[in-house]
Amino acid sequence: MEIGKILKELGVEERNYGSSTGQKWGNTTSEGELKIYSPTDGKYIASVYQASTKDFENIIATADEAFKMWRKVPAPKRGEIVRQIGVRLRDYKNPLGTLVSYEMGKSIQEGWGEVQEMIDICDFAVGMSRQLYGFTMQSERPSHRMYDQYHPLGIVATISAFNFPVAVWSWNAMIAAICGDVNLWKPASKTPLVAIATQKIVAQVLKENNLPEGIFSLIIGKGSSVGEMILNSNNIPLVSVTGSTPVGRHAAEVVSKRFGKTILELGGNNAIIITPDADLKLAIPAIVFGSVGTAGQRCTTTRRLIIHEAMFEKVKDALLKAYSTVKIGDPLDEKNHMGPLVDKDAVNTMQDALIKIKQEGGKIIYGGEVLSGPGYESGCYVKPCLVEAENHYKIVQDETFAPILYLIKYKGGVDEAIKLHNAVPQGLSSAIFTNNLREAEEFLSCAGSDCGIANVNIGTSGAEIGGAFGGEKETGGGRESGSDAWKAYMRRQTNTINYSAQLPLAQGIKFDI
Repeated sequence: MEIGKILKELGVEERNYGSSTGQKWGNTTSEGELKIYSPTDGKYIASVYQASTKDFENIIATADEAFKMWRKVPAPKRGEIVRQIGVRLRDYKNPLGTLVSYEMGKSIQEGWGEVQEMIDICDFAVGMSRQLYGFTMQSERPSHRMYDQYHPLGIVATISAFNFPVAVWSWNAMIAAICGDVNLWKPASKTPLVAIATQKIVAQVLKENNLPEGIFSLIIGKGSSVGEMILNSNNIPLVSVTGSTPVGRHAAEVVSKRFGKTILELGGNNAIIITPDADLKLAIPAIVFGSVGTAGQRCTTTRRLIIHEAMFEKVKDALLKAYSTVKIGDPLDEKNHMGPLVDKDAVNTMQDALIKIKQEGGKIIYGGEVLSGPGYESGCYVKPCLVEAENHYKIVQDETFAPILYLIKYKGGVDEAIKLHNAVPQGLSSAIFTNNLREAEEFLSCAGSDCGIANVNIGTSGAEIGGAFGGEKETGGGRESGSDAWKAYMRRQTNTINYSAQLPLAQGIKFDI
């Protein structure tokens, strides 16, 4: 597939500017140039000039003015704009998904799937635009009505990560938009081109509807400058951050000092429990996809496999066989299951982790090698890795963003497996494979998985947009996408109306004057 034609179709130039208020783009060239190379073949794609402080200030001023208008548009009308964005994304699904795959390195099926997720969240948000419900409460005072309602916050900043370079933005931006907020997007510096393409697609819809600049803005720049300005800006009441736990901890500290709000989607150390009652015909494909999909670079990637000792050898043998069939190569080739890691730094991080595994006593039983030769010239391709390990190893307690799966043995009942499962700092996604109803219910109970997502007989990755996405502990506690996650993008207000001719006070207080 000709990448040059795709870039042209998406409006991505050979050199691009790093800020936009919608239709208008900045022209700063003094803050450095990001040159983007594909991990697929190592070839140069295009470049982006990073934005400046002045660009940021212009975006904030423009977005603030847009918010004053946008918040007054009825929510179903805001939903109509989001609906049109979803329609336009359908038109660009193939080229945009292909660019996601080429720029980031995930398989073409996953690239298209990510754009489909954007389309799905648009559809979801359209319906939600008519369901921003409050509650009516019974007042203790006669002839009084009491209720709560939700109002938009203002400018919502979305700081997204490279592994889902467009979908996570849409989870935040589309929900925020129907809530009456305007959005400022700071994409990952490793994958800015798909963000530029998406910004231009959205701009078409805004122009056709004669909407002002500033509803959807984009800024590409250094975390130490642009990123810190976002975190410290009193004009941004909510910052949504997807990234590592250290990044999220810093963001939370900075934003909370100014009493701003955060949505944090941070590290995951996701496990699947395999009990003696597991159906391995279901479990093995789920484990393999969960561990090698996106080359192990999903926050919901399966990283630990907690297996009952009676099943351990059987599961290990099945995984060794399955891993040997995983096709690794050009992610634009639909026959391949796994593409490259995002860059050579990610490869080095994986290799360092393998050294630590051996030092702690772990046993590598498959893979881990860096691939070379024809088709692997970028130096970013690796074999997925299987490791026999123990849950308490420091390297197992940390999240390595790579296709390393730890096989951990447990004895006794499912309660022992759950103890191992929960004994890590992170708490994003989790799963158990069992046909035993008691085991499944214990895993889902208050004494079970401590993660934000807990599944039975499906894997840890592949969350649907209809449910609230997020996790506990060092995963940050944030929730995005479905369910009632929309409430995070709004401010809650309690209202009381006195329609009597008297002024009764609450709690029966008498105050005569």
